[in-house]
Amino acid sequence: MNVHPIALSAALLFVSCAHADQIDDIVKAEMAMRQIPGLSLAIIENGKIVKAQGYGFTEKGGKTPVTTRTLFQAGSVSKPVAAFGALHLVAQSKLALDEDVNAKLLSWKVPDNDLSAENKVTLRRLLSHNAGLTVHGFPGYATDARMPSVVQVLNGEPPANTAPIRVDLVPGSKVRYSGGGYTVMQQMVVDVSGQTFPDYMRDAVLKPLQMNDSSYLQPPLPEAAQLNASGHLADRGMVKGRWHLYPEMAAAGLWTNASDLARFAIGVQQSLAGTSNPVIPAALTEQMLTPQKENVGLGLFLNGSGRAQRFSHGGRDEGFDTLLTAFSRTGQGAVIMINANDNSRMMERLTAAIGRAYHWPEADDDKAVQHPGVKIDARSLALYSGRYEFSNNRMGTFDVRDGKLVTIFDGLPDEVFVPADASHFYSTSRNFSLAFVVDAKGEVTEVVMTTKGESNTAPRIGPLMHNLKARKDPNPAHTKNVQAWLADAAKGGSAFANSAFATAGLRSDLGSQSISELAHINSLTFLHKQAVAGRKIERHGSQVDTVLAFQAGGIKPARKLLVYLTTDGLLTDYDLIDD
Repeated sequence: MNVHPIALSAALLFVSCAHADQIDDIVKAEMAMRQIPGLSLAIIENGKIVKAQGYGFTEKGGKTPVTTRTLFQAGSVSKPVAAFGALHLVAQSKLALDEDVNAKLLSWKVPDNDLSAENKVTLRRLLSHNAGLTVHGFPGYATDARMPSVVQVLNGEPPANTAPIRVDLVPGSKVRYSGGGYTVMQQMVVDVSGQTFPDYMRDAVLKPLQMNDSSYLQPPLPEAAQLNASGHLADRGMVKGRWHLYPEMAAAGLWTNASDLARFAIGVQQSLAGTSNPVIPAALTEQMLTPQKENVGLGLFLNGSGRAQRFSHGGRDEGFDTLLTAFSRTGQGAVIMINANDNSRMMERLTAAIGRAYHWPEADDDKAVQHPGVKIDARSLALYSGRYEFSNNRMGTFDVRDGKLVTIFDGLPDEVFVPADASHFYSTSRNFSLAFVVDAKGEVTEVVMTTKGESNTAPRIGPLMHNLKARKDPNPAHTKNVQAWLADAAKGGSAFANSAFATAGLRSDLGSQSISELAHINSLTFLHKQAVAGRKIERHGSQVDTVLAFQAGGIKPARKLLVYLTTDGLLTDYDLIDD
């Protein structure tokens, strides 16, 4: 069958517009539900940006609309772009992937210890998060605070607000995410290139990939700052000073927009295909997209294989979240940036909708299954409301809103479930089902979550806070331990690092820095005790036996304190929550 070129072009344009309108509707609905001030979107198809759009406003209640050039902080999506820059030096033979980084570091050296005696910290291990280095991420610095040098960050010296970056696992032994490792890489790039990190990245990566609006400069230049969105926290309050500053630029310091990050993704795709190599050659890109350990490549996380291989990275800075996901070989992908910290599945739902609209590989595998459903009264539904441990140290909540069972994140509804019977529910947005388990006393103990034939059990931690009222403390001794630990936390230093009221795992993971949010707590009002022994809840290496809930006085806005205790009454974790 012969089709006239003009007719074919018109048909393709119609399909593209239909996709765009459909995506626009979904984006706007999700933003309204999750109260997102602004969003930057770019969609990649056939190796080109086919849709780039801004939605909403640069700040909550503001009048300046988000455009395709509005800048957001990329958070940890700074890392894969920075990795491209480090690999550029590898391509020039100025760095080697498997060489001891101390051979090239000039301004600072990774302190050697017994763990690194035989297995060294290398660039390959830094980029793939298995160098054995500490410091997961960075909170940044207020715009009016004194900002440390990178060497001060590496040494954990004032005014740095994070612990020293040190080897505490045998390099190469396991994957453990480390922003600290990327800060080591940043210093190495500076020492080898002889340029500041923002200047090097501009010349080596950003300009060649035509990421012309992007910069690693901290703080941003005043003229560039005019394009910046303002960051918003999980409660949708604006970040003081609009954003934080990040001297840890490689790990968290990139200012960019969805279109520029899409150009980075396209650059990776074209480099792999050998059609364009302005930064690194195809062979090095192949290594970047090859799992080095587990599912981690050089700067990117990898899933799938062959045509369905996807590379991705998420990011969070104070007040900003980002998701980049793209396919290595199909020329498809998407970037979403928002000026809010949002803990829901919104970005996953948006990328799933984009994937179905643009026929991404395996996109229909997660399509919601249609079920007729049954009616359940609100009182019966309320049985399932509560807080659950979705995965280690990741909580989720179910509640009843408008007669429907929904997940709640940041106090806002997220995913809606319809009942198939009294204890089985199905998601309205993906191939995902719930089966609640009730014990002989009629108490829900866990929920079994199933997707694509794979199941995971989430134990119930306890009820939601708005259902609780102050009551008599059944075990004052435990509360005294909590108060003593809070006093140690307020002091910081050795008092916190060696607190007799915390497990070794908690002491090790939190370090010695005083935690300001804990330091302001001046009273505890007992709310609830939940026995969870046998539910396999683990925090910081210890099994949780009891969860205590308190109203925490002295902090604004008012919040609840959840404390996780072992069988011997030691604290092994805490959470400050709104509900």
